Amino acid sequence: MAGLELDPVLLARLQFAFTISFHIIFPAFTIGLASWLAVVEGLYLKTGRQVYEDIYRMWIKIFAVCFGMGVVSGVVMSYQFGTNWSVFSDKVGNVIGPLLGYEVLTAFFLEASFLGIMLFGWGRVSKKMHFASTVIVAVGTVISAFWILSANSWMQTPQGFEIGADGLLYPTNWLEVIFNPSFPVRFFHMLTAAYLTTAFVIAGVSAYYLWRKLHVEHAKVMFSMAMLIAVFVSPLQLFIGHMHGENTMHHQPVKVAAMEGNWEQGGNKPLYLFGLPNEDTETTDYGITIPNGASWVLTGSGDGVIPGLKDVPKEERPPVATVFWSFRIMVGIGMAMIFTGVIASVLYFRKRLFDSPKFQLWCMAMTPTGFIAVLAGWFVTEVGRQPYSVYGVVKTSESISPVIAEQVLLSLVIFIVFYTLIFGAGSYYILKLIGKGPIESQQAEGYYEHGHETAAPLIAGDHQGAR
Repeated sequence: MAGLELDPVLLARLQFAFTISFHIIFPAFTIGLASWLAVVEGLYLKTGRQVYEDIYRMWIKIFAVCFGMGVVSGVVMSYQFGTNWSVFSDKVGNVIGPLLGYEVLTAFFLEASFLGIMLFGWGRVSKKMHFASTVIVAVGTVISAFWILSANSWMQTPQGFEIGADGLLYPTNWLEVIFNPSFPVRFFHMLTAAYLTTAFVIAGVSAYYLWRKLHVEHAKVMFSMAMLIAVFVSPLQLFIGHMHGENTMHHQPVKVAAMEGNWEQGGNKPLYLFGLPNEDTETTDYGITIPNGASWVLTGSGDGVIPGLKDVPKEERPPVATVFWSFRIMVGIGMAMIFTGVIASVLYFRKRLFDSPKFQLWCMAMTPTGFIAVLAGWFVTEVGRQPYSVYGVVKTSESISPVIAEQVLLSLVIFIVFYTLIFGAGSYYILKLIGKGPIESQQAEGYYEHGHETAAPLIAGDHQGAR
């Protein structure tokens, strides 16, 4: 590496970006999946239909794998606060530390306590107790998101603190810290994103079953539930996202300027559907625009004034192209989700919801889009905050540990290798479970007694005898 100068700040940021990108896809899925499983089990208790039990028993295994991978990746990520970002931890630990501690006390312990009943209690505890455990785990995932989003939102819009004589940040009002200006809208934006992510995974899997004429009864139930979420939650997400954009323009105007590719502050600003932000010439080239669109969307008026990147010096601006394109990927996927809901509604009223191969292929293609949108949204949020780790208070360059760049690079490479192996194996197992489907996965494990509707796990001696 002679002559190659490595930047430890950039490498530490890349390492954290890599680990958090891996981590966030699992909570985004399990938050929605836990709530959906609670609904499925509630429908089973209400109707007694075997199809709901079959669906639950299939997806609970997938939930367990994703929950486990989410915990593991989260633990690894948190260690970086001590290894790569110890100065940040020292400066803001008095504020961030308790919020993360509350997440463990109120959410993680709650989830871990009842997760065992949820995973292994079927047939061993009463149906109502098992359902209660599923609901508690679902509530725990939402509480967990509450505290994590509160901590992250405080880093975006910090308030309720003071800077001591030692340069450290101290909380002065916990309600202001927790319910900081961007938290409410960001919390609901992330929550609806999680539900949509889960819905489109379930839609893709059930569409595959319908397309292949497999597990048709189960697939129709799953597909109907997924399309209900697409129909009603996708437009809601667009509304919440709009509120989030207005909030961001008020509190982080430079981030909005990067999202819009807008360099000069002013009114009558176009909305860029496509463009290439050029930080050297401070222009957005080859633009395909809607006249006055950005002003109208952000202010409700065609001549409304929106911020420009030139409002601040170059060193105070985020990487524009990354924010600009990530935002368009997120919004584009959101519009595709709304389109999916519209087509589903049309097919439903034409009584062809389960009989359109083209729509089934479309839903299969949409399967990973929730994850992509979540990652794109986090890129907008985190990259758009630069050059600050705590917006307007602590810069990222002032937050890093005194680490050697080569060591950060080596650990990043190790993370990439091991994450690929471990999470690749987990993903392969999930695909195998999906391939087996809701009926085969249960029969293969001997969960049912012949002709009996209630699950009856074989006792240990039966398994040993079978071997």
